[in-house]
Amino acid sequence: MALSVHDAYAAGRRRGRSRRGRRAPLSEINVTPMVDVMLVLLIIFMISAPLLTAGVPLQLPKTEAASLQDQSKPITVSVRADGRIFIGQTETPFSSFADDLRTAAGEAYAKPIYVRADGRAPYAMVAQVMASLSQSGFTSIDLITDTGGPNSGATRGPGSSSGARAPRP
Repeated sequence: MALSVHDAYAAGRRRGRSRRGRRAPLSEINVTPMVDVMLVLLIIFMISAPLLTAGVPLQLPKTEAASLQDQSKPITVSVRADGRIFIGQTETPFSSFADDLRTAAGEAYAKPIYVRADGRAPYAMVAQVMASLSQSGFTSIDLITDTGGPNSGATRGPGSSSGARAPRP
């Protein structure tokens, strides 16, 4: 059987084949590149997050007090083990400590002051810093410690027992 070029049946089949040969638009989203980008961002944030903890490196004493939940931005005063004093990240001598702190606080004497003192810092230096803060007119002064320290002996409420006993002499 011979087919002519003008045969309607043959022409329809050719058009159908030519349509099937073309690529149809892809309506699916390829998520592989998006997953790759998200994994790279996750790794970047996991590496950079520990580096964002700003502050003077100290070894804070441990207590069992709970952490404070405060919304206002405090001024941080740090006392290192060698007795050096920092307001934020800036080291300041004790002789100009009160003036530098007033400059940092401006007129906000009710602004919270967080005192971070190294556990090995001399008690006299920490007491002098606290006294200077009090004499300067600041009303909200807090000592910052790590949680999870030894039990202070205070009772936690009815029915609570710590199970720890004091050693006998």
